[in-house]
Amino acid sequence: MVEIDSNGQNGYAEDPEDPEEPFLVRIGKKPTMNYVVACVTLFNTGVPEVLVRARGQSITKAVEVVDMLRRAFLKNVTIESVNIGTEEIKRDDGSIASLSIIEIMLGS
Repeated sequence: MVEIDSNGQNGYAEDPEDPEEPFLVRIGKKPTMNYVVACVTLFNTGVPEVLVRARGQSITKAVEVVDMLRRAFLKNVTIESVNIGTEEIKRDDGSIASLSIIEIMLGS
């Protein structure tokens, strides 16, 4: 699995424990084009599926990334599935907060 996260830690090696897991682009606070380029790079290396994942306020950016990717860069990319849900996060003060998540599976 490849994780490209918001703090700049990029990895381009598959997880040997789970070869069926798709490559992952985790949307964060970086500019939208950084994530579009990450998706294009993964597809150009021959990856058949890319999972775009975002939480909270980054959900809008995830949708923008997928739309821009399909409209301007890789017109043959299809949306395989869209999953939405809620994660419960424990805050520093001990309270529980609900955080929305979206996962968009893209196929070539």
